[in-house]
Amino acid sequence: MSSPAPVVRGQALSGHNRISTQALTSLAKAAAAEALGVDAQDVRADWTDDDGLLALSLVAPVSVPPLQSVLPDPARVAGFGGSIWERTVRAKASILATVSELSGSRLSRVDIRISGARISTGGRVR
Repeated sequence: MSSPAPVVRGQALSGHNRISTQALTSLAKAAAAEALGVDAQDVRADWTDDDGLLALSLVAPVSVPPLQSVLPDPARVAGFGGSIWERTVRAKASILATVSELSGSRLSRVDIRISGARISTGGRVR
């Protein structure tokens, strides 16, 4: 009688794993929410095939400081991580890395469309 082979951490096993579209979408929304400083429920995510890789399209607002606080102190913009453009460019790289690392999926790109602004009195967003 034979006994099953011991499982070694990190060992590849036969079979396959699948991550549902819903799980990938939830992950993408959470990563985008963190990067843009908004709630995940405010983020929309859609997936398309890009020559065998996944392309992620996001529509989300971005957190911004109150304009009344920026006028007397323009440095408040830097406290939020820079301009909306700079933050969005960094968010794309961060979201791509996070979703790829946590899901094991290969993404070709992340496209972000900023749909609005959420006033926040907090500071730096990731």
